[in-house]
Amino acid sequence: MNAPRNDTITGETTFTVEPNKQEIVMSRVFAAPRDLVFRVATDPEHVAEWWGPRELTTRIDKADVRRGGEWRYVQVDPQGNEFAFHGVYHDVVPSERVVQTFEFEGVPGHVLLETVTFEEVDGGTRIVDTSVFQSIEDRDGMVSSGMESGARESYERLAELLAKES
Repeated sequence: MNAPRNDTITGETTFTVEPNKQEIVMSRVFAAPRDLVFRVATDPEHVAEWWGPRELTTRIDKADVRRGGEWRYVQVDPQGNEFAFHGVYHDVVPSERVVQTFEFEGVPGHVLLETVTFEEVDGGTRIVDTSVFQSIEDRDGMVSSGMESGARESYERLAELLAKES
């Protein structure tokens, strides 16, 4: 668990897990305009290019990015094993915010609520991703699953894709 760090336009990802709180907060500033960051972060074709670790491929089964819409992503490892995730969009405000549920199908019943905000800052865009879990135990289970390294790698891949799209 890392302490918060300055995430200016250098693109460093912060990952904050505080004792006795049911949340994880990730933040990173991307060197791209907010509209582009939002589009690349939510467009199903682009999501498949950056979501998850590099050694996995991501298939988008559903991505109806609107209030009440559903999403389902499946990651496939080199051996062909599949790991599926799904949720429902509760709020989508273009270029500003996405609120959705998130559930790993391999451990059903442990649903978190994720709020992702997009903020213009220093010529770029800060994404703040706050995941609220049903319990501290659920949060700690996610942390111990390797979520931090996967999230950092996803944000690295997103930054690379944004550099190509700019």
